[in-house]
Amino acid sequence: MADPSSLISGGDNVHLTTHPDHMEVVQNAPSWKASMTPSGEYVRAQSAFRHFVTAEGSSGFVAEPGRYHLYVSLACPWAHRTLIVRKLKGLEDIISVNVVDWLLQEVWSFNGQRDGCTPDTVNSCATLRDVYHLAQPGYSGRVTVPVLWDKKEKTIVNNESSEIIRMLNVEFNAFCQTDEQRNLDLYPVELRAEIDAINEWIYRDINNGVYKCGFARSQEAYDNAVINLFAALDKVEVILSEHRYLLGSQLTEADIRLFTTLVRFDMVYVTHFKCNRKRIADYKNLWGFVRDIYQTAGIGETVNMEHIVNHYYQSHRTINPFGIVPLGPVLDFNAVHERGKEQNV
Repeated sequence: MADPSSLISGGDNVHLTTHPDHMEVVQNAPSWKASMTPSGEYVRAQSAFRHFVTAEGSSGFVAEPGRYHLYVSLACPWAHRTLIVRKLKGLEDIISVNVVDWLLQEVWSFNGQRDGCTPDTVNSCATLRDVYHLAQPGYSGRVTVPVLWDKKEKTIVNNESSEIIRMLNVEFNAFCQTDEQRNLDLYPVELRAEIDAINEWIYRDINNGVYKCGFARSQEAYDNAVINLFAALDKVEVILSEHRYLLGSQLTEADIRLFTTLVRFDMVYVTHFKCNRKRIADYKNLWGFVRDIYQTAGIGETVNMEHIVNHYYQSHRTINPFGIVPLGPVLDFNAVHERGKEQNV
């Protein structure tokens, strides 16, 4: 069986990289071990499909209701981004979704018998690898989630999560259900420089930082990653003591990108990835922020903790050889947070 601790997901537009627990190992694909530095640090690879859907169709892919489909894992923080933006923009009836099995062995597979998972309702494929081969026969690269699929052209449009959420943010506005959803802009022009800047170091040290800790192959690489991770968390704690959201009083994509890591942190990363210097629950503002986002506009409905916990602990057998799943911690994401009131925003 392939080593699932090498598996990677659709990455990030800042570094154009992917991540080591949400990719299947593909025959003849570049080995994840080849991406380890001599000091034991994991480095990333680039997403393969980078086309865009646009409202007017200038890209060759025009935004239309019912044309596009998402393949996701509910365990994956990068795929989770796309589900949140789809939810916030009211696009559930416009863009369909299939969910792969949370148990990743040699391949991402479809399993309609497991709770919360689905068969492939678009292409009737058994595995996500088969979907990639439909888009590009003979494809031998990394097979990642999320995937944005074009039902009309029968191909993958994009498998880069940071780009998919920006398409969902604006290009499908004509099909949003309400004016509030249509007017919601998670990447407003006036904040783009600030969003890009904060995304860069949060991605490097937090989103990707937990993976650098968990998949380190030397004490030096692990120590450096942990130090950088918690320095960044401390920095965010200060920012959130002054503002409700990362950029002030307005929810942006930066908040969504941070949230999908933080909501997994205490449940998985503290123990499984050895990120145990502090829990998110030990930070007043970070923990309040997580609950605030969780309780926003149905976002909590996109969080499937059963998939998250089972995937990490049962798929990463080099880290957790016996696949034992912890029974804790018990966290109440619906507890009162008082965010906004405390920051006077």
